[in-house]
Amino acid sequence: MGKLFSIGEVLIDMIPAQKGLQLKEVESFTRVPGGAPANVAAVVATYGNESALITKVGEDAFGDFLVDTLREVGVGTDMVYRTEEANTALAFVSLREDGERDFSFYRNPSADLLLREDEINPDWFASNDLLHFCSVDLVESPMKYAHMKAIKSMKEKGGVISFDPNVRLPLWKDHELCRQTILEFIPQAHIVKISDDELAFITGIEDEQQAIQSLFTGDVQVVVFTKGAEGATLYTKEAVYESNGYKVAVVDTTGAGDAFIGGFLYQLLSRDVSQENLTAILDRDHDAILRFANASGALTTTGKGAISSIPAKEVVEQFCKPVAN
Repeated sequence: MGKLFSIGEVLIDMIPAQKGLQLKEVESFTRVPGGAPANVAAVVATYGNESALITKVGEDAFGDFLVDTLREVGVGTDMVYRTEEANTALAFVSLREDGERDFSFYRNPSADLLLREDEINPDWFASNDLLHFCSVDLVESPMKYAHMKAIKSMKEKGGVISFDPNVRLPLWKDHELCRQTILEFIPQAHIVKISDDELAFITGIEDEQQAIQSLFTGDVQVVVFTKGAEGATLYTKEAVYESNGYKVAVVDTTGAGDAFIGGFLYQLLSRDVSQENLTAILDRDHDAILRFANASGALTTTGKGAISSIPAKEVVEQFCKPVAN
């Protein structure tokens, strides 16, 4: 079985003690580990597959906490560099009554943005591995070029590339630059995961089906279109596979999309995915893979925070088990 490498931010999510307040009204917060690439690595490790995070954190207490947390859930931290040049990133979050969020980020820059391309070692990667990344750390910084080297290195080894744009507009001074940067990186991925509230912004196309088809550019073989509680639709160049979501009592949606794609990638890794067999695996096992991914995302929303709410693999498997007729 191959290994998941996730590159990008790991940070502290400050989750409010009260729902239904604007961020300026929140009086107390709970510190939880976060950052989409870190969340995905944690999901894959929790479900029993080898994973590692490629990033940089500060030489500070928050950095210590994040490294300890990653190790506790089984994520490899040998590629988590430390620096005194910047602090570990913070994200303050406010929760609406429905569990949806608003963000305020503290990173100008944060330590993750200082990871350099010369700190990426191509020898880390192998042909049956998978590299996952998001767009938050693609702002103009050393980290953007570290992403480029990691993607190039993994592809040269024959591994699969997964991209979840995970748009966070407050982190971009220029929203059009955000969009153009995402469009620059989409063709470099084999798998693109995109949510219903990101599709029109990223593609610039209002018609849903036209927008999805426009994502099949460059090396893209698979588009996973997520619709929250309504489930997800899986597209290949030749087929479309629908799946239903699960109704749960939502506490906090933080990390739900990461838990979905983490569950999806775990299922692919457990089937020895490669660039050559990716589409064939999904044609054959799309139902089981999507049921597991949907359940993983749904169950994560029943607790606060992302990494702290990842369910056990056995819980996910039981939850999404088909009901016998």
